[in-house]
Amino acid sequence: MPDDPGKSKSETGKGPEIEGKGPAIEDYRGQNPAWCPGCGNLQILRVFKMAMVEMGIEPHELLLVSGIGQAGKFPHYTRCNTFNGLHGRTLPVAQAIRMANHDMRVIAVAGDGDCYGEGGNHFLAAMRRNLNVKLFVHDNQVYGLTKGQASPTTDEGMVTGTQPFGVLSAPMNPVALAVAMDCSLVVRGFSGNQEELKELMKTVLEHKGFALLDIFQNCVTYNEINTFQWYKEHCDPVGEDHDPTDREAAFRLALKAGDRIPTGVIYRHDRPLMEDLIPVIAGAEPLVRQPFSQEDVAGELARFY
Repeated sequence: MPDDPGKSKSETGKGPEIEGKGPAIEDYRGQNPAWCPGCGNLQILRVFKMAMVEMGIEPHELLLVSGIGQAGKFPHYTRCNTFNGLHGRTLPVAQAIRMANHDMRVIAVAGDGDCYGEGGNHFLAAMRRNLNVKLFVHDNQVYGLTKGQASPTTDEGMVTGTQPFGVLSAPMNPVALAVAMDCSLVVRGFSGNQEELKELMKTVLEHKGFALLDIFQNCVTYNEINTFQWYKEHCDPVGEDHDPTDREAAFRLALKAGDRIPTGVIYRHDRPLMEDLIPVIAGAEPLVRQPFSQEDVAGELARFY
């Protein structure tokens, strides 16, 4: 039984001790990425592996879940436990895995279209539940796999291949939405600020609760407005004077847009984990290691049929 049901062996610092040595970048090498040269996804992948190595997390202690999209290919390029599912259904799978095995680190990876569009309702439900799942959203403000149509975070008025008159809908602000939903941890990063992003990934992974890491990244093919240089000029790390536990201050920060867009830990609320509220797994062995009886299952089903 883990010392803390909300943490995996690596979270409690036992992983590297068991293995006798820490992991190396090469241990996480998956397939060769097919992303465009200069794509922000490449930087996110590189920083992610660096963070895993520095935290001493072995590949077998981690499970990546994704749906469809360029960001959805992330698990293909990472050697660890992976699950690649349907468009927009990243979070239901990730949460189910965590419920079945709360001794496993689970990271859901999605693009802004996949998570905030198709998976929008799942995003809301995940924040309410507060399972110990981490969500990395690669936010390039466009659909990069399906030829560049507008995503929920595309700016109003931007002309795309399928919006020749410009986007008519107001953009979604996922960070402000997450603060409004009282998400346990709300963080924004930029793929081009690699040192900051690495530390933010580590902060997210160390947090006990559902965490959103919205990562600005450039799409070199379908977004000629929000380029690498644009993000570099507009992203502004939050100051040390910001108190992320002050919800009103976090909300004001999350609503900032235009020339200065804040990156860093925006909001934090240490809420009870759902894993700790479910009697059959709270303080107990993960479900995958608990005894299983077909007779008991048949008995439960008989109550309904």
